[in-house]
Amino acid sequence: MAVEKLTLPSPAKLNLMLHILGRREDGYHELQTLFQFLDYGDEITFALRDDGVIQLHTEFDGVPHDSNLIVKAAKKLQEQSGCTQGIDIWINKILPMGGGIGGGSSNAATTLLGLNHLWQLGWDEDRLAALGLTLGADVPVFVRGHAAFAEGVGEKLTPVDPDEPWYLVLIPQVSVSTAEIFSDPLLTRDTPPIKVRPVPKGNSRNDCLPVVARRYPEVRNALNLLGKFTEAKLTGTGSCVFGGFPSKAEADKVSALLTETLTGFVAKGSNVSMLHRKLQSLL
Repeated sequence: MAVEKLTLPSPAKLNLMLHILGRREDGYHELQTLFQFLDYGDEITFALRDDGVIQLHTEFDGVPHDSNLIVKAAKKLQEQSGCTQGIDIWINKILPMGGGIGGGSSNAATTLLGLNHLWQLGWDEDRLAALGLTLGADVPVFVRGHAAFAEGVGEKLTPVDPDEPWYLVLIPQVSVSTAEIFSDPLLTRDTPPIKVRPVPKGNSRNDCLPVVARRYPEVRNALNLLGKFTEAKLTGTGSCVFGGFPSKAEADKVSALLTETLTGFVAKGSNVSMLHRKLQSLL
């Protein structure tokens, strides 16, 4: 019997490192990065409708309905598959916008995978990832659902299996503009490419960190505070700052000290996305 309603997780990701190798002629940057998922994220509920209408019922401040990546993903999949069914969508949103932990890209990927399942389209991962890339460079890694070393603009993915520690993620209350960071004249754009797999230890820096920390004192403050307990890193070009711990208890202990003044959460690193674990359980 066909499923008519489905609730799926939309996980966060971390960039464990991010190197900017150069700027391309199209204005995008060549980069190398290492993606890992967190067992923490938004939750999206989908309900079938038979009139072809795509309706997101959750409102986002400053984001018109048709500009939301969830709606864009649903409409693109509907158009390209020729599906005549529609969908009602609700999201329980906990991932910050502009945080660098993949909120919008993850939502788009969960939408593609969820609707592929509900609409019974039978699209494979390659086809869904290719469509996802037209929505954003980070969407394919969420579609594929495995930790990955990424190259190009982030779309060339090689599955990897880094350690899966517990992380404390701090969320400074600022939204960082990716375009602003990538156009900053002080951004380092000449990091030599890593040719070794897996990524050697000691190559875990984020080339965007100095630029973000200089522009946003809130991020600098979070890095300094977390840096007293573990190596503090920036994820992507966002505002979120993270550090790894060997156990949940240790991450919780530091979280209790820091989250009086900062918003944050503790989550387990995961090389297989919780979205894919959930979809696997439905088969």
